[in-house]
Amino acid sequence: MFSVGYRTIKTAIGAGIAIGIAQLLGLNFYISAGIITILCIKPTKKASLYSAWQRFIACLLAMVFAVIFFHILGYHPWTIMLVLILFIPSLVKLKAQDAVGTSSVIILQLYSLEKTTIGIIWNQFQVIVIGIGVALLINWYMPSVESKIIKYRKKIEDNFSIILKEFAVYLRKGDSDWAGKEIIETGDILKEAKLLSLKDIENHPFREKDSYYAYFIMREEQFEILERLMPKIASLDKTYKQGELIADFLERLSQKVSPKNTADVFLDDLEAMRAEFRESPLPKDRTEFEIRSALAHFVNEMESYLELKSQLKQPANSGEIKQLK
Repeated sequence: MFSVGYRTIKTAIGAGIAIGIAQLLGLNFYISAGIITILCIKPTKKASLYSAWQRFIACLLAMVFAVIFFHILGYHPWTIMLVLILFIPSLVKLKAQDAVGTSSVIILQLYSLEKTTIGIIWNQFQVIVIGIGVALLINWYMPSVESKIIKYRKKIEDNFSIILKEFAVYLRKGDSDWAGKEIIETGDILKEAKLLSLKDIENHPFREKDSYYAYFIMREEQFEILERLMPKIASLDKTYKQGELIADFLERLSQKVSPKNTADVFLDDLEAMRAEFRESPLPKDRTEFEIRSALAHFVNEMESYLELKSQLKQPANSGEIKQLK
């Protein structure tokens, strides 16, 4: 059993509509309208717009080349060779090389007619416009991926909360039976979430800002900090007062991992914790010195973690995304 995707359905409907319109208008080479539609329907709106623009420019240029060369040199196989030798590099120069096939068909169609009258050129122009126009109209509908993006965001936040809480447990007990599966899981989810948010950006080409992608980039950078801290946490084989303070801080932070989290509050807590550390008695031995140095490094990393969230710019024009501050 196989499934039919929405893009396949749109492609089939679009090709049929384009061919039908071209036939109703009595155009020659009406099949080309369907071919152009098929080629212009892409996975995202932005990709479709780019593909349509490439093919429109390429097809117009193809007609210009055909008219000039066929009128000057006549309709001969070697004329076709010369046209393509000059035409294809021109498309590459214009960064429209993906449209070589479609536009070359236009040249070959004009060659087969052995004439390039105004009527024939007008016919080809209408076929191109119909094919591209139908593709853009059909492909303008894209199913929303926002609910899936929000689901990814929630899962990442839940995993961050677990990771921070387990860090706190280890700092208190010096041991933990945590398997760390959230670390592996979060890395995979972040990759998928970024790809999906990029797709969402391409489906809204005229939207000025997109906070989802920026949000996942921020979480990815935070996640890199958490990964760096894991071996540092594992190296602490004793607990000290400073470790207890950091554990309390991490536990509070683990309960507030959400789009509404205000990082500035926790940055203030870290600064207060630093001040308390400075007032603590000097280490009694080398081991305590090394552990307290590691804890100080941990605090610095957590500061970087929070600053990433604090610096995330609040996007506009989206009620849901406005919460990502």
